Amino acid sequence: MKKRLVLLFVSCMGLLVSASAQRKVSELTLVYDASISSGSKEPKMADALDGHTKTMYIKGNMSRAEIASALFSSATIHDSKAGTSVVLKEVSGQKLLIRMTNDNWAENNKRYDGITFANTSENKTIAGYNCIKAVATLPDGTNFTVFYTPDIVPENKEYDYQFKNLNGLPLEYELVQGKLTIKYTVSKINMNPVPASKFDIPKSGYREMTYEESKKMNVSN
Repeated sequence: MKKRLVLLFVSCMGLLVSASAQRKVSELTLVYDASISSGSKEPKMADALDGHTKTMYIKGNMSRAEIASALFSSATIHDSKAGTSVVLKEVSGQKLLIRMTNDNWAENNKRYDGITFANTSENKTIAGYNCIKAVATLPDGTNFTVFYTPDIVPENKEYDYQFKNLNGLPLEYELVQGKLTIKYTVSKINMNPVPASKFDIPKSGYREMTYEESKKMNVSN
C-alpha cells in the first residue's frame, strides 16, 4: 500500500512540475522560414515559393497569419471568440478581401477535424527550446511531422486550426500540398505585446467577396 502511495505521489509531482514548466501566453509573434521540395522534374513552382516566410501574430482571441512570397501575399485574420475571419490576398495585381463566417471557417478547415498527435522519442533544440517530435495523423490517413515545445502554450488554441489539439507550440513542421513538401521552421519568437492595428480590416482598396464566391474562383485558401 505504501509503495502504491509513493508511486502515486511521484506521478502527481511529475504532472505538477510539467504543468509549472509550461508558460501560457496571450500575445505572441512567430516567424517561420519555408523551404520547399518538389517531386516534379520541373520545380518552377517550388523555386518560386521556396524561401517564403509565414508570420503568425496572436493577441487574445485574435490571430493573424501572413504569408509573403515572390508570387503572392496573403493574411488571414481570425477572431476565435466570434468565429469569423477575413482573408486578404494580393495575386497578380489583384487585392481581394474574403469574409468568412464561423461555418465557412469550419468548412475551410474540415480536413483537420479529428487530427491526432502521437509523440515519438525523438527530440531536438529549435530556437533555444527543447522540442518533441510528434506525428500528426489526419482523418483521411495522411500524416505529417511536427516538432513542438511544450514549454509555451498559446491561450488562444484556435490561432492555427491544425494545431488546436497540440499541447505546445509548433516550431517546425512539414506539410504536403500536391507534389510540394513545405517545411516551416521558426526563426523568431517574440512574446512582446502585438499592436492591435495588426487586426484592423481594410475599409478600401480591396475587391470584397463572399467565401462562396472565392471558392468559385479558387482563391479562398
